[in-house]
Amino acid sequence: MSVSRARFFVGMAAAVVAILAVPHSTFGQAPAGVGTSRSPAPPSPPSLSSESDESKPQPGTTAEYHRPTEREKLHNYVFDAFGPLPIFGAAFASGIQQAYGTPPEWGGGAAGYGRRFASDYDIAITTTSARYVAATLLREDTLCYPCTCGRFLPRFRHAIISTFTARRGDDGHRVFSVPALIAPFAGGEAATLGWYPRRYEPMDGARIGAYNLLYQAAGNVALEFVYGGPHTLLSRVHSSRVGKSTN
Repeated sequence: MSVSRARFFVGMAAAVVAILAVPHSTFGQAPAGVGTSRSPAPPSPPSLSSESDESKPQPGTTAEYHRPTEREKLHNYVFDAFGPLPIFGAAFASGIQQAYGTPPEWGGGAAGYGRRFASDYDIAITTTSARYVAATLLREDTLCYPCTCGRFLPRFRHAIISTFTARRGDDGHRVFSVPALIAPFAGGEAATLGWYPRRYEPMDGARIGAYNLLYQAAGNVALEFVYGGPHTLLSRVHSSRVGKSTN
């Protein structure tokens, strides 16, 4: 990694830390019903139907949701950007690129693999940083929480859906997340415009971003089945990610 690239990523990480450390009130008024004090509405007459509906879990929400604090979000950012998953992911992706000789300008051998690993790791850091900054500005929680369900297909579906969605509000209802979708493409464009050979164009960055989006989905699946959560292979090992399991 060149000195200029190292300075760029150090500065970007510092900017993310600064944004995550700023209270949400700095970015403007909270949406209605979120973080605001309002006079309680008059109680509605009790009914059997409303009680039965409230006892059932609502789609996209969870009673166990815990909105992360600024300290917890910073902890999660460090894990997602510099933890084992981006390192192993970059090592795997750079191995595939090494086998296919992509980009050919970087050559082969240990030097070529080192350049590809540094590039893929830089893309991962850029993606994570862009996602956390955009999610903070839009007041979204893009953390992938492990599912409490025990069957394979529901857990797999939960991990895939988490790639495109986020939690919003104090109840943690699920919404489509623009930061989660655009962040992988920000990483791909940063690579093509920053350190890839000059023949690469923005369309190549979009293609790299699409592969990066698939990598994000694979990372969520790995978190669901391997690293964290109550039903993972390493469930007895303490996970560095903060957050309670959700359905």
